[in-house]
Amino acid sequence: MDKRWVVKPQGDPEKVRELSKVLAIDQSLANLLVQRGVTTLMEAKTFFRPSLGDLHDPFLMKDMYKAIARITHAIVNKERIMVYGDYDVDGTSAVALVYTFFQSFHEEIDFYIPDRYDEGYGISFKGIDFAAETNVKLIIALDCGIKAVDKIAYASTKGVDFIICDHHRPGAVIPSAAAILDPKQPDCPYPYKELSGCGIGFKLIQAYSHINNIPFESLIKYLDLVVISIASDIVDITGENRILAHFGLKLINARPRPGLEALLRYSAMMKNDDGLGGCVFSRELTITDLVFMIGPRINAAGRIESGKNSVRLLITTNLDEAKRVAEQINTHNTERKTLDTQVTQQAMEMIAGSAKLRSARSTVVYHPTWHKGVIGIVASRLTESYYRPTIVLTLSSGLITGSARSVKDFDIYEAVDACSDLLEHFGGHKFAAGLSLKPENLEAFCERFEATVSDRLAGIELVPEVEIDATLPLNAISSRFFNVLKQFAPFGPGNMAPLFMTKGVVDAGGSRIVGKNHLKLSVVHPEIAGGPFSAIAFQQGEQFGLIEKQIPFNICYHVEENEWNGAVNIQLNIKDIKFSD
Repeated sequence: MDKRWVVKPQGDPEKVRELSKVLAIDQSLANLLVQRGVTTLMEAKTFFRPSLGDLHDPFLMKDMYKAIARITHAIVNKERIMVYGDYDVDGTSAVALVYTFFQSFHEEIDFYIPDRYDEGYGISFKGIDFAAETNVKLIIALDCGIKAVDKIAYASTKGVDFIICDHHRPGAVIPSAAAILDPKQPDCPYPYKELSGCGIGFKLIQAYSHINNIPFESLIKYLDLVVISIASDIVDITGENRILAHFGLKLINARPRPGLEALLRYSAMMKNDDGLGGCVFSRELTITDLVFMIGPRINAAGRIESGKNSVRLLITTNLDEAKRVAEQINTHNTERKTLDTQVTQQAMEMIAGSAKLRSARSTVVYHPTWHKGVIGIVASRLTESYYRPTIVLTLSSGLITGSARSVKDFDIYEAVDACSDLLEHFGGHKFAAGLSLKPENLEAFCERFEATVSDRLAGIELVPEVEIDATLPLNAISSRFFNVLKQFAPFGPGNMAPLFMTKGVVDAGGSRIVGKNHLKLSVVHPEIAGGPFSAIAFQQGEQFGLIEKQIPFNICYHVEENEWNGAVNIQLNIKDIKFSD
């Protein structure tokens, strides 16, 4: 699919020049900072040198005092507590964090992850019944619960209180829980709104520790779980999340907990043991590594069998036990990949065979036998292929259940909300949502959703965009330039890895197709001294015919490091190539 290149508005020239001067950096780097809202020396220090001292006071969050009071009451009175979370990475990492923290000094505690197929997303009646039957008096719900009005009311009749720790948008009615921690509540004054579910859990234990004189330093060991949730749940890596992610990555790179080490042994990142029972990575782990190496495996447990295995993996302190669980989870991940490929192929064939689906502004596909555990992944793949708001549906426990994914600047949660009278349940955020409906409402829902999308995208051409931070001459790229650029990390939503554009480059010789349709390049600019620059363009082998003919072309790319045979060099990771007319 052809992509539209869009260059972001450049920073205020005066602010760029001033920042370049006070920081003694290239103006192109200063421009990147100004684009990110960093305009002063003090703001630059905060950006480049994250500090745990800059985390917000957890008691700024609405109901935090209530939450701590209820937990304190439970602990003092030796009440049984259940830590309850969703089955994805954010939910299981949050449960692992909160459970491990309180379990260290309160024995009457257990954790619960609902079954994706038997109970569905979020809080379930079955989970509440189990809590009541096992004498649980307090449930701490993580990454779910903000819309579970009927479930919380039901729990109250069973003598079970709830503390809800969620980061999703609330509905019109707020559940009657003992406390609700969710910065997205309209009347919550907490200054940072984009915490993950695990991040909310961290603020909970931070608040409890403050009241009970537990040193903050003892909480740092949990930041590896927080950064995994930040990376995998695709939340903004800005503000407080940037601080938590920075220190969480440092922790994982220095000494990963046994469960993470066991999972990483299935990746190419693990080089060898350090001789002391630890591990050595082939390079420093990044947010991207967590997204593609850790997240899918943790998710696979809940997709194929049970998310409880993910929690067990994350809480164990025994490496042998971690290896045993990780092997099982990795097997699930392999099975998940097979199912993902099969369902994606079937869905694409369905679209190709339907003129109505091909011409629609949205994609809604349904098959009753599709595996519920992979429909979210399939929705993402279809969105990448067709670039339209997409919903993939299957049948589960008598209801049609679906996962929705969106495209840039389209709020799919609001589009689903516009169909809420046809739904049994729904929830999510701007770019992803989940929903369920009765089979008899399927046709009406498909028509309503398509009409809603068509209306809101009227006059808008659905073409994927490549957002380019700035144009850059190749001779601006140096070791010093790259050393500063690396400090912009960790990268993610709200602080994506800078994407540069250079026009009129040519093949310096030696370019070739490698692997499965990848281009290995060596490029120079004929009018600028310097180079050549090594480059890689994944899945763009079809461009080779024109490139080898020395035809000038434009590139947009990330500047990265590449290690080969012990040598580390700067490499351009080319995301797209365009030739002039």
